[in-house]
Amino acid sequence: MHDYTGIAMTTNDLNERFALAGVLLFEDDGPLVRARVTLPAAEAIIYLQGAHLAHWQPAGFEPVLFLSEKSQFVPGKAIRGGIPICFPWFGPRSDGGPGPSHGFARTQPWELAFAALMPDAREGDRLQMTFVLGPDPVSEGLGFYDFRVAYELLIGRDLTLKLTVANFGDGPLRFEEALHTYFRVGEIHQATITGLANTTYLDKRDNAERKTTPRRPLQLVDWTDCVFPANTAATNLNDVKNGRLIRNEKRNSATTVVWNPWQEGAAALSDLGSDEWHHFLAIETANTGTDAITLAPGQTHTMQARIAVERP
Repeated sequence: MHDYTGIAMTTNDLNERFALAGVLLFEDDGPLVRARVTLPAAEAIIYLQGAHLAHWQPAGFEPVLFLSEKSQFVPGKAIRGGIPICFPWFGPRSDGGPGPSHGFARTQPWELAFAALMPDAREGDRLQMTFVLGPDPVSEGLGFYDFRVAYELLIGRDLTLKLTVANFGDGPLRFEEALHTYFRVGEIHQATITGLANTTYLDKRDNAERKTTPRRPLQLVDWTDCVFPANTAATNLNDVKNGRLIRNEKRNSATTVVWNPWQEGAAALSDLGSDEWHHFLAIETANTGTDAITLAPGQTHTMQARIAVERP
C-alpha cells in the first residue's frame, strides 16, 4: 500500500503559491484547472490534468499547436490536440493488460512542483514549470506502483520539454512514452516533413508492414499512421500556407511517429471536427515498441524535445 501524498490544489492555492504577476496565472476552465502563461516572447496554456500543454504561440507567429474545437475539457477525458503525454504505454497496452489507449498519464491530475521565471538577455525571459506524477489508485489498479515522472517545460520563443521517469521499485520498470505533439498547419496538403527521407517505418495502416519512405520530403496524401523505429533524427515541418518552418529536435528518443487520420479516420473521432484534419500534423517524440525503455531499480530516463519556429 502507498500513502498518496499528492495534494489536490485549488486555483486559489496555486495562485498563492506559484502565480507570477503578469506572467503566470491559474484559472478554472469548467471543472479543470489551467495555467495561463504570458511572456513577451510567447504565450501558453497548460492544463493540470495530464500536464497538458494545449497552446503555445511564439510572438509573431500563428499558434504552433493544434487544438480541436470539439475537445472535451472534462475530468478523465483526453484533450484532443496540444501535446498529450502517452505513458506508460503507447496505443493499446502491449502486454494484454487492462487500461485506456495511450496509458493513464494524459487523463490523471499532475501536481505542479515548481514554477519560476528564467531571465535570459539573449533569448528573452522564459518560464520553467515542473509537474510530477506518481502512483495513485488508478495506476496501482493497472499494475504500476513504484514509478515517478517529472515533466519540465521551458516556455519562451522556443519550447523545451523534458520527461523524466524514475524506478523506485525493487524490480525492472518497462514502459513506453510519447509526446504526442499536434502541430498546427495551414493546410495538410501544403505541408511537408524533412528529416525522414529514405527511412524505414512500420505502416500501422497496413498491418505494421515494414516500408521505406521516398528520397524526398515526406508529404501526406492519405490516412497516415507511421512508426519510425530506431530513429533519432530531428524533423522540419514546412508549414507552407502559414509561411513558417517548425523544427523538432529530440534527445533519448528512439521512435518518431507521424499521424493524421484524414477524412475517413476523423469521421470516427467524436472530439475532432469533420474538416479539422486539414489543419494538423502529429509528429511524436517517443520510445515505443522495440524502443521501449526498461529501467533497473533506482534508474532514471529523460526524453527531451525542443521545438523552434522560424521563417523559411
